[in-house]
Amino acid sequence: MDDHVVVLGAGMAGLLAARVLAERFARVTLVERDAPAQDAPAFRPGLPQSRHVHVLWSRGVRLIDELLPGVTGEVLARGGRLLESPGDLLWLSPADWFGKVPGAQILVAGRELIDWAVRRAVLADPRITFRGGCEATGLVADAAHRAVVGVRVRDRGHDRGSAGPLGGEVVRASLVVDATGRTSKAPAWLAEAGWARPDVTRYDSHLAYSSRYFRAPPHDGRAWEAMYVQGRPDLPRGAVLVPQDGGRWLVTLVGNGRHAPPTRAEEFLGYARTLRSPALYDALREVEPLTAPTGFRHTANEWRHYERLADPPHGFVVIGDATCRFNPVYGHGMTVAALAARALREALAPLEPGEVPAASRRIQRRISATAAVAWQIATSEDLRYPETEGPAPDRVTRVLQQYMTRVMVAANTDPAVSGRFFGVLSLTESPNALLTPAVMLRVLSKWRLPAAPMTPDYPLSR
Repeated sequence: MDDHVVVLGAGMAGLLAARVLAERFARVTLVERDAPAQDAPAFRPGLPQSRHVHVLWSRGVRLIDELLPGVTGEVLARGGRLLESPGDLLWLSPADWFGKVPGAQILVAGRELIDWAVRRAVLADPRITFRGGCEATGLVADAAHRAVVGVRVRDRGHDRGSAGPLGGEVVRASLVVDATGRTSKAPAWLAEAGWARPDVTRYDSHLAYSSRYFRAPPHDGRAWEAMYVQGRPDLPRGAVLVPQDGGRWLVTLVGNGRHAPPTRAEEFLGYARTLRSPALYDALREVEPLTAPTGFRHTANEWRHYERLADPPHGFVVIGDATCRFNPVYGHGMTVAALAARALREALAPLEPGEVPAASRRIQRRISATAAVAWQIATSEDLRYPETEGPAPDRVTRVLQQYMTRVMVAANTDPAVSGRFFGVLSLTESPNALLTPAVMLRVLSKWRLPAAPMTPDYPLSR
């Protein structure tokens, strides 16, 4: 058992965790409920949000390339794009249109393509065994009820190995890593085995998505490669347009609460026309739609605090969306998964494989800490919207919200502020980078957020 670990879930967090664990353990079994296509990128049910716009911030690009050299090149060769944000975007912030200011790189590609490239690179490691079409059904505890020593699985094919008392196969391991995402059943599994469930903190701004592919028109000399029209609390409607492989555009409409975007094809453009600027509507009204709209509604921020458990089992760690997930509109999910994989690698470095199970609590705390900045960004921004459900903002959060309003105004035009703002947004710099005396002086000298949400004019020359 000391040579074997099991990772549940082959999304981004699970794949990167398996890659890191294979550096220290002789055998890694990657269990995935879906049976994803191996020969080409394709949609799979376990990743329903993949049909909507995804971006990978520069920090995530660097970390994934460190773990899996060549993956970014593979994505780019198949139609992904590295863009400068905001330089390559026509971007309307809550304050105004971004000017030509420094920012951060983003990798823009279909989530199916990114996951396929990462999965192919991870599974090239002979120490990693992939079991697709296989569902985890519970944890297996040791006789002393101190540690997790395996997991029960139900194979859609035939069962292998020993039969567990509750049916299915028991796969034994010295460490089980849950990376099954927002649908993780780990709290129930822990309770069934007699351990405590984690406390949960949840904020839900009731953001909804509706996305549709279009045939990208000829470039015609336009100066932008992508577009982002942000909503505001007084008009919580927005949209993102990004290029995709195969000469396509992917457009995601976003809206909060009663402003949820439609999923009927005949209403899609009409909603785009109601945004704060007509820029997106103008870009779409003459282009050919390739698919019907697809909706997505599960966008709440939710932190399951495994790092706070007083007496957690040895040999069990939770990673990725299974422990902390964010409103996806901020684009941090994949980057935080990469940060968590790096934290896992660093936590394992001083340990022998046999020492890892007893260090699970310490490992969990290091993994959970990687979500803190993304959580702060997502929840403090979501709390601006009156529909948001969750703990009320404290006085410090309200002060920071007012300050960040000024930061956004300054970042639109001031290169010194913009560079720091995108450093924080890409999770490359600490939020303290926006609180130095020099930056604060520049920020506080700027005007407040404009009173009117509508911005009909946009820079056609871009």
